[in-house]
Parts: sequence; C-alpha cells; structure tokens
Amino acid sequence: MYIVVIAWLYVAAMMAVAEANHPNGTLFGALVTFVLYGVGPVALVVYLFGRGARRKAREAREAAASATPDGGGQAPADAVAPVRKEP
Repeated sequence: MYIVVIAWLYVAAMMAVAEANHPNGTLFGALVTFVLYGVGPVALVVYLFGRGARRKAREAREAAASATPDGGGQAPADAVAPVRKEP
C-alpha cells in the first residue's frame, strides 16, 4: 500500500510544481494543490485502511489487561472470604 501512497504524493507534488511554474500560477496555489490533492486524500486513505491494524492492537491491549495476575488462566477458587459468626 505504501507504494501507492508514495506514487500519489509524487503525482501531487508534480501537479504543485506545474502550478508554481505556470505563468499565472502562484506558490500559494501550488501549496493548496499539494494539500488538497495530495496530503488530504492520502491521509484519509491511510486512516481508513489502518482501521484493522488499530482494532487488532486495541484487542491485544484489552486481552493483556484482562489477563489474571498469576498467569494461571483460571479464576481463584474462593474469590470472597467466608463470613464467620463470632462465638
């Protein structure tokens, strides 16, 4: 996927260079072209396609946080101490 991102940013950079070198073009126009045609869409696509990896990382964190401290994988036999009557 990274090759597509790099290629699209290259195309957007060439569009910005063409905008800046045009007789009626400006550097501001070139910057706007690069941001709106290059950085914006690429950021959106990378964010959307990274959803699966973020979800897997979150699930791994939650699984690690919910693991028992002793590492046995079983619940303790008596989680609450029994209540005794005083004699």
